[in-house]
Amino acid sequence: MTTVTHQHTAQARMTHPVMVLPATMKALIALSGSAENHGVPHRTLELVHLRASQINGCSVCVDMHARDLRKQGEPDERLFSVAAWRDAPWFDDAERAALALTEAVTRIADGADPVPDDVWATAAAHYDEEALSALLLAIAAVNVWNRLNVATRQPAGRLPA
Repeated sequence: MTTVTHQHTAQARMTHPVMVLPATMKALIALSGSAENHGVPHRTLELVHLRASQINGCSVCVDMHARDLRKQGEPDERLFSVAAWRDAPWFDDAERAALALTEAVTRIADGADPVPDDVWATAAAHYDEEALSALLLAIAAVNVWNRLNVATRQPAGRLPA
């Protein structure tokens, strides 16, 4: 078995792509913002962002979304257990549905049925079509940000290079 490792550096591989292509920054901010105010509580969207970022190993987004949630008054118990939401008692059924959908959509290559019917049905039981659209766009948007940050090794705690 081959193990791939990389050194952690405080230096990004390159200038962040959204800084190189400024129109992209505007477009991604608009995409991310389009999920707001469509039936999904802001706190739930932030939990979705945090969970996808954990899965993708994006330290920039994990740091940012955890800090944002803390500023919004989220208790440490919830922040510390987002990755283990299935076994933690601090999430309601709608949040659990959103987190399950987040995991399925983020890990689409990991299974023959990327977004299983039961995951979809549970989400659809808690969110109407407008809110499901917002959730899907929020999940897609954070995954774009995660992939850009991880590929270019943007360091957490800093603004994009």
